Amino acid sequence: MKGILLALLVMGALLAGSVWVSVYIWTSMDGGEIAFAMSWHGWLALTLGVVLTAALGVGLMALVFHSSRSGHDDLDDDV
Repeated sequence: MKGILLALLVMGALLAGSVWVSVYIWTSMDGGEIAFAMSWHGWLALTLGVVLTAALGVGLMALVFHSSRSGHDDLDDDV
């Protein structure tokens, strides 16, 4: 039990440190205002990229599950 608590404490400290470093770097580079300076072409490209990438991931995972359940991934004993 002590090992789990120690691991959680260490992981929590690493997470807090990485978030602090990320926020520090983001604010020191004046990154808060850059996102709003993007034109509508940039927002459209960003939106399409995220949606199409997510759709591709969902489609490929659906094919993996279908292939697994239909028996296409089973070994053939006749070979």
